[in-house]
Amino acid sequence: MPYINLDAIDLKILRALQSDGRLTNNELADQVGLSPSPCLRRVRRLERDGFIRTYRAVLDRDSVGLGLTVFVEIKVEKHSRDNARALQEALEAMPEVVACHMVSGTADFIAEIVVPNLKVYERLLTERLLTLPMIGDIRSNFALTRVKSDGPLPLTHLKREAGGREAVGDCD
Repeated sequence: MPYINLDAIDLKILRALQSDGRLTNNELADQVGLSPSPCLRRVRRLERDGFIRTYRAVLDRDSVGLGLTVFVEIKVEKHSRDNARALQEALEAMPEVVACHMVSGTADFIAEIVVPNLKVYERLLTERLLTLPMIGDIRSNFALTRVKSDGPLPLTHLKREAGGREAVGDCD
């Protein structure tokens, strides 16, 4: 298991920022029990060390006219590293693909695609996805209701090590 150099205060900072990335440094410091200067130093270290990748607004899909979410299962034709990499690059370049994972099972990739409506998805499917030569099969699964998305990462897998440090481990 990889060692992660996080203590209890770092975890409080990460949880608070996942909940509200717009917290001011003073508000964050109050929440985690630090004065502002050490809190800011910790946040900067968490950013520098890659624990915090970015800050962004999470938009309401329906409000911005993106009412259709499709989970697309994709099988690669003639499995090869080159075909898989070419498909990854093609999917990464499509702004409609908001998430994509290489998976095991019946599909090779699952892509989450967000578009305004079925007609736009049909056009994306027929004019862009199905024209990719490395695709062997596509299955579309339409989201009926969004139950949960954009949730914070569960940091509960971190447990206390001797000496007050946090490490990755199984939950007790």
